[in-house]
Amino acid sequence: MQETHFLTTTKQPFFPSYPHPNPKPQSLSSSHHDSFHSLHPPNPKSPRSTALISSTPSRAFSSKSTPLVASSSISKPISQTLTFPKSLNGLRLPRVAHSVSLSRGAHSRRSFLVKASADELPLVGNVAPDFEAEAVFDQEFIKVKLSEYIGKKYVILFFYPLDFTFVCPTEITAFSDRHAEFEQLNTEILGVSVDSVFSHLAWVQTDRKSGGLGDLNYPLISDVTKSISKSYGVLIPDQGIALRGLFIIDKEGVIQHSTINNLAIGRSVDETKRTLQALQYVQDNPDEVCPAGWKPGEKSMKPDPKLSKEYFSAI
Repeated sequence: MQETHFLTTTKQPFFPSYPHPNPKPQSLSSSHHDSFHSLHPPNPKSPRSTALISSTPSRAFSSKSTPLVASSSISKPISQTLTFPKSLNGLRLPRVAHSVSLSRGAHSRRSFLVKASADELPLVGNVAPDFEAEAVFDQEFIKVKLSEYIGKKYVILFFYPLDFTFVCPTEITAFSDRHAEFEQLNTEILGVSVDSVFSHLAWVQTDRKSGGLGDLNYPLISDVTKSISKSYGVLIPDQGIALRGLFIIDKEGVIQHSTINNLAIGRSVDETKRTLQALQYVQDNPDEVCPAGWKPGEKSMKPDPKLSKEYFSAI
């Protein structure tokens, strides 16, 4: 049974350009994109109006779609990719979500994957939901399919709220300016928002000094149906935009890291790169772990009560 929720608006003293970080649920509407700058926090003392939210989060996944990777093709479980002693091994076997497709004329095929609801996926250690969508790269329209990177590259998949805003261009251009550093780590960067490819194109054709992006070194993906944002759990349902979610996906297609920032807080390219390097290190050295703030060249640790003393004694 669907629940009835209520919302009224009041004037917001801080960050007036962004919706309230903890809004009451409302029904989805295309007008949310246009009202992005006019939404305000709810007043719990005011009369409230009704809205409907689906109680079936599994609808975020396509019932008939091309799978990211068949479960029978996963040669090694993630617990073998990052190995720990049994007493410390809390890694789960990866689950597989149905993919979503946003490309026009795409043909669906029967999936042989285990179904999972959106509130279960994606979790760190699980297979990333696949998708195929239109994107803008080098001022042209292209198609991007996540599963095409499996076995080839790591992927940094990051979501941002909207084109032509404020914090977003600072993040997008920061990743673009340092794209070569991620290429050296065999990693592709993919940006995603709910805007159309036409909005993306107009933004990259706008000079940075005017709030635009200029040419970028990686694709900007269009998630106009919001299917990708839903499947990664970053969509704000009543506003129709995504939180600042960032996911590091390894070459096996498994999510190894995720962070989600609220709308007013930008992300760090330095920390993203450091986390990626730590992930690659422990995958190459499965009997070691990386302590807080670890950077390449620094001392790692053995996940063992006795062997770890070597690390702690050197602090």
